[in-house]
Amino acid sequence: MTTVNLSDKATAASKADVLVVLTAKSKDGARVVDPQGVSAETVKAVNAALGTLKAKAGADEVVRLAGIAGTEGLVLAVGSGQERDDALTDIGAQRDAAGSAARALTDVESAVFAFPASHAEAVGAVTEGVLLGAYVYGEYKKEPTKPVDDVKILVADAKEKGLTQAVADATIRANAQNWARDLVNMPPLDLYPGSFAEIVRKRLASSKVKVAVMDEKALAKAECGGLIGVGRGSARPPRLVTLTYKPNNAKRHISIVGKGITFDSGGLCIKPANGMVTMKCDMAGAAAVAAFVEAAAELELPVAITGYLCLAENMTGADAQRPGDVIRMHDGTTVEIDNTDAEGRLVMADGLCYASAEEPDLIIDIATLTGAAVLALGNRTAAVVGNNDEVRDDVISASDRVGEHMWPMPLLDHLRPSINSEVADLKHTGERMGGLITAAMFLKEFVGEKNGEQIDWVHLDIAAPAFNEGGAYGFTPKGGTGFAVRTLLEVAAS
Repeated sequence: MTTVNLSDKATAASKADVLVVLTAKSKDGARVVDPQGVSAETVKAVNAALGTLKAKAGADEVVRLAGIAGTEGLVLAVGSGQERDDALTDIGAQRDAAGSAARALTDVESAVFAFPASHAEAVGAVTEGVLLGAYVYGEYKKEPTKPVDDVKILVADAKEKGLTQAVADATIRANAQNWARDLVNMPPLDLYPGSFAEIVRKRLASSKVKVAVMDEKALAKAECGGLIGVGRGSARPPRLVTLTYKPNNAKRHISIVGKGITFDSGGLCIKPANGMVTMKCDMAGAAAVAAFVEAAAELELPVAITGYLCLAENMTGADAQRPGDVIRMHDGTTVEIDNTDAEGRLVMADGLCYASAEEPDLIIDIATLTGAAVLALGNRTAAVVGNNDEVRDDVISASDRVGEHMWPMPLLDHLRPSINSEVADLKHTGERMGGLITAAMFLKEFVGEKNGEQIDWVHLDIAAPAFNEGGAYGFTPKGGTGFAVRTLLEVAAS
């Protein structure tokens, strides 16, 4: 596992196995940006080499240089995609660049990052970028790729408390996100509702988080028709995992509900074969919730948090749920089943019922919910819907600060009638056009009230960015991304 520390030793840059510097755009091409602790001789030599190679300093550009004056090892010049002044102040660009560099540092024992990271926020961002970029999922490989082992970030004073704390906190955040990635990448043969619950229980056993698990018998007794209905087609029954973190100094209470469909065949409305290939990722919302709660407790955030992992496997067994069935949710609402491949909102509805009963200050649900979100916003951006525009926009602002892309979407009243049913209280799917919105409207029906008003609620549809099917970029790997863990932490800390 990669570790990150600080260094202020004058010889660190020159003696490094690999020296990593940040570059910015200029009229003359790529140029090094204010590297901490690097000699003028070395900077001049790197700039000359970049000019010869016609480097552009674009995002994800990594140039390897050998034989640079003043250094004994390799130099990695990584592009910020920015002009110099912007590269100095754009923390997100530095995080992305650190991730790109870390991805390139395979089979390397140690590296020194000489970025213009002169304050705690920048040091934290570079730390996150390194640890997220160095992520490798190699559990099922005989010879997995080996990430860089030891990374040092050059700073003026390696003992400055604010900087050391920034590294420690960033390490917690990045490690949590990497755990979420591990869960998403795990094959569905091994990750199913029961094993997911047990993994979480063991992981959090020595933490400040309490873990409670409802099995299929408890769920049936509690009339959790969403979880039971979706899970009926699988030999591996559903679970509802509740995670509770309640510090004595809590200033508010947030409930987080995560979709945990460990594999989605589509049920009887079966998906085409190529549509199932990545459906192990349909539990990414629950993975993000579990990782978020763990990190919030480790960071000792002064907020009470209750997390709900809504776990089921959507299969086609002999007792699978049918279109036309009517189920009863935990709050008594009856729902007509229309399309068994729209199962996520059903398990989430039961979770929202439990979250509402707690009467928290804020409910956030997070799910790989709709293909409509991907069509609307592309592969890297999550859709955000809420019943309070100000609160919704606060979540989006938090995502901007941590470098996760989210975009607001509306609740359009004229679409609401499409989830009315002739035989039940609701139908769980609505108009195909606007499916992202009708799915959110269905979830909104299960958000309860506090003091006579509906609890503030935000829905994150992470169907696109939760699983990267394309090439790696910045600190984002191919496969599970752990998307939204750091956004949730930023919301809880703000």
